[in-house]
Amino acid sequence: MTIRLSTAQLDRAAGVLLGAACGDALGAPYEFGPPLRPDIAVTMTGGGSFGWSPGEWTDDTAMAIAIAEASATGADLRADAARDQIAARWVEWAANAKDVGAQTRAVLGQTSQPSGGSGTAVSPRAADLAASAIAHHRRKGRSGGNGSLMRTAPIALAYLDDPDGLVHAAREISAMTHHDPAAGEACALWCLAIQHAVLEGTLDLRRGLERLPEARARFWTARLDDAERSGPADFPHNGWVVQALQAAWSAITTTAAQTSSADRDAGFSNAGSSTARSSNVVSSTAGSAHFRRALEAAVRGGYDTDTVAAIAGGLVGGLYGASAVPAQWRRPLHGWPGLRARDLVRLGVMTARGGQSDPAGGPMSATLDYSAFRGSGALARDPHDAGVWLGGVDALRNLPDGVNAVVSLCRLGLSEVPAPGVAAGDHVEVWLIDEADPAKNPNLDFVLSDAAAAVAALRAEGKTVLLHCVQAQSRTPAVAALYGARLTGRSPSEALSDIVKVLPDANPNAAFRAALERLG
Repeated sequence: MTIRLSTAQLDRAAGVLLGAACGDALGAPYEFGPPLRPDIAVTMTGGGSFGWSPGEWTDDTAMAIAIAEASATGADLRADAARDQIAARWVEWAANAKDVGAQTRAVLGQTSQPSGGSGTAVSPRAADLAASAIAHHRRKGRSGGNGSLMRTAPIALAYLDDPDGLVHAAREISAMTHHDPAAGEACALWCLAIQHAVLEGTLDLRRGLERLPEARARFWTARLDDAERSGPADFPHNGWVVQALQAAWSAITTTAAQTSSADRDAGFSNAGSSTARSSNVVSSTAGSAHFRRALEAAVRGGYDTDTVAAIAGGLVGGLYGASAVPAQWRRPLHGWPGLRARDLVRLGVMTARGGQSDPAGGPMSATLDYSAFRGSGALARDPHDAGVWLGGVDALRNLPDGVNAVVSLCRLGLSEVPAPGVAAGDHVEVWLIDEADPAKNPNLDFVLSDAAAAVAALRAEGKTVLLHCVQAQSRTPAVAALYGARLTGRSPSEALSDIVKVLPDANPNAAFRAALERLG
């Protein structure tokens, strides 16, 4: 039975795969390198040993997607059929992958693929992979690589209401390629922490220790203590699952309480936020700045940078949500099997909802019906920048001449993004709910700042931008006011008065107005 999730919980569920993929793509160019100095920028530039394109995720996210594809249908991942589907998908992916982890490649390569009666190859089953994993372990004497932990995050979303089922599934799917019990323990601990983060909005990695035998709980307690008093670079053998977990947890905990004016200046701030740590629990009010710092710290630790950052990203993404992920990272994000950031959000939401769409049809409908909303045809040029159009959702479906970039502030259907004539990376979707209840938009200040920054970035690239929501009454004018204020040096309230002259129905809700005052 799937539990009913609040808007904020759904945002956090959507952030799990998205956060993991961001960490993966951020770390990919630095893989196999030494730790980075604090003054060296960490950017999603692509390159590295395998020639990744900017924003391209690696095997970490690809293998997680295979799990999420099964879980997004509502399938029980403990069932043979679901795990057989995952096994087949991994084999399909690995056949042409740029990079496959050494242990995973060995297990997949050892798995026999007998021919069926028609002479066609038969995909290996989950049991075949697990048997190969056991054989590999016996030959090598070890099988504790980090390859099962890096992909484990979707399992947490599939069992938000069932911690026992979560532990079972995490261990079973880990064992498909990694026979070492420590790998299964790490997956269970990390998934339980993600589950807790999504449901409660706090981080607590120790909550799963009670599910381990006493000796193993002591083992992991000592390792977590070490991680919390160390930096990510202190775990140079992070290809081992234990040190990978330690490095990821260190990256999260050592950056939790940091604040800096640089974050605010860069548009990453969550104004008015605070961080509370007690008994190894981190409050979700730390905000988007912590999300960014944690992933950068994971990469700065060096060596298996993409995997450590992917592991960390799944957990902090589950804490802060999709709304905490900056557009500059979402825009280029892509990878096998031809997916982008919005697809990861869809997989996360569908998994968390047990394979069920919401009453409006999201997130699986081709289009969303906004015909009942008055003002959806609103359209005007931004009074502060003629290269920006402000409109309702109808403008998306009939783009003004010259528009080649879009910033959407409302939910859209599968067929509506990217808009016709707009490159995939130039259509930015923003998780923003038009309600005054602060619980609906836990990262409100950051989301407004980031949306305005996305418009500015697209304009700096020479694009003509449509900024829209459903009716251009609340979300669109709020973001446009912040964008206009930053262009003109005036206050957001002054910029909003200009916008009301071209959009007479513009009237941001009380929460948005309060945020504009804070940000101003």
